[in-house]
Amino acid sequence: MRKYFAKLGLNSKVKTIISLNEKSAPTEKEGIEYLHKLHNYPFWIQCSKDGSIRKNGAGVGYSYDEDLDAFIPPSPYPSWVLNKTTYQWEAPTLNSELGNKWDEATTSWIKDPSDPKL
Repeated sequence: MRKYFAKLGLNSKVKTIISLNEKSAPTEKEGIEYLHKLHNYPFWIQCSKDGSIRKNGAGVGYSYDEDLDAFIPPSPYPSWVLNKTTYQWEAPTLNSELGNKWDEATTSWIKDPSDPKL
């Protein structure tokens, strides 16, 4: 069974994901110690591809929030708000049936003229 670890950089941003076998990482602590010795880098944390560990799967560019013990994807827009139940970003206004494209300037959903469904 493979175990995954995120290398954390500045502001706890995920820099890369590395997988280890069970022998190298029987526990999270031992996996971190192994990676620290192997790469001479101290900031690692266990993650998963499917979100079964730490609320979301980790990816390069995600952030690790220690207080929430969660990987947070990058915010798609500055106005969007983190839902602290799903740990996903949400628009500050609900999507209506009238629009399918987010307009940050008006913080609203608008019709995308290239979408044939509208």
